[in-house]
Amino acid sequence: MGLETERSETSAIMDEDEFNRSIEPILAKKKGRLYTPEPDRDPHDINAHLKVDFEDVIAEPISSHSFDSIWVGSHAVFELAKYVFYLLLTTLLAVPMAFLVGIVFGVLSCIHVWVVMPAIHSCMMLLPPIQIIWASMIDMFVTPVARSCGKCLSSVHVKTTEN
Repeated sequence: MGLETERSETSAIMDEDEFNRSIEPILAKKKGRLYTPEPDRDPHDINAHLKVDFEDVIAEPISSHSFDSIWVGSHAVFELAKYVFYLLLTTLLAVPMAFLVGIVFGVLSCIHVWVVMPAIHSCMMLLPPIQIIWASMIDMFVTPVARSCGKCLSSVHVKTTEN
């Protein structure tokens, strides 16, 4: 019965492609070329689990809200800290880690090409003769024993009775 204290929020949401098209003439005048998007550095979506947004980490339920300025400020600080620390850590660690990972994958590739695959192919080449020898040994020693045991035990009849 009193005044409505509820306020409505207004925001303009612009699709990224629409935004890029709207600034293309400005960029064309300044740089002499149209806007070209950055290449996708994760085309196979290997690091999908690392795409963390502010809302994925900090979320306020409807029942408890902080001031809008606090929410916007904390969102800005979160994004800035994430961006700055990522840049700082990649600046310090990217080249050494790329060097180490390159060494590891180079060694693994070399071992795979020059040790593992020749060993597997050698075993595969040796298996058919070994298989023939194994089958003839089984036929010579196990099959006669199995047949004689089968003939001896074929006359045995088992009868079960209940008490």
